Amino acid sequence: MRGKICPSRTPYVRTHSEENMAAALARRVSGLLRPLSVSLCARTPQLCQLSSLIQPPALYNSAAVAVRAPLRGAVCLTPRYNILQRVSPLIPSLTQQPCRSLTYYSVKKGKRKSVNSVKDRFMRLHCGLWIRRKAGYKKKLWKKLPARRKRLREHVFCNKTQSKLFDKMTTSFWKRRNWYLDDPYLKYHNRVNLKV
Repeated sequence: MRGKICPSRTPYVRTHSEENMAAALARRVSGLLRPLSVSLCARTPQLCQLSSLIQPPALYNSAAVAVRAPLRGAVCLTPRYNILQRVSPLIPSLTQQPCRSLTYYSVKKGKRKSVNSVKDRFMRLHCGLWIRRKAGYKKKLWKKLPARRKRLREHVFCNKTQSKLFDKMTTSFWKRRNWYLDDPYLKYHNRVNLKV
């Protein structure tokens, strides 16, 4: 009688609302048991075995029974993770640092290469100082006051540590003197009236 339904019994069909209830119950129970299992397993294995023997009150929903059975066995199998390890797959910028590694020997020519992010964001003056734009100089200008927009248009000098680092991250091509017509930075290329 395979494939035929017995007329005396009506087949049980799980409705969509019961599946949603089962999924919601599984999320709530696992969310409640996860911190408890981590704290119990961290203390002693005897407590972990004891917690697996504790029976929760009987629930009459078949979906809840199906959800509860694997959770009881997985209580002590939950690995110990701190909050940063749980969230880091969701927000990779928490653990991954920006990588701007310097190439000492390129594959094609075997020469040193400059870091592109330094060339794009900063400018080197002939005296060895590096200048940059202020952060946020082109972001959401509509809600910034005119005085703040004026401050954001200004260029600022990088400090000594940053300038030495940028010199290491660029080749001699970017440190040469350039002569441009109507160069707005011409008067800043040489340092005057400063005791070195």
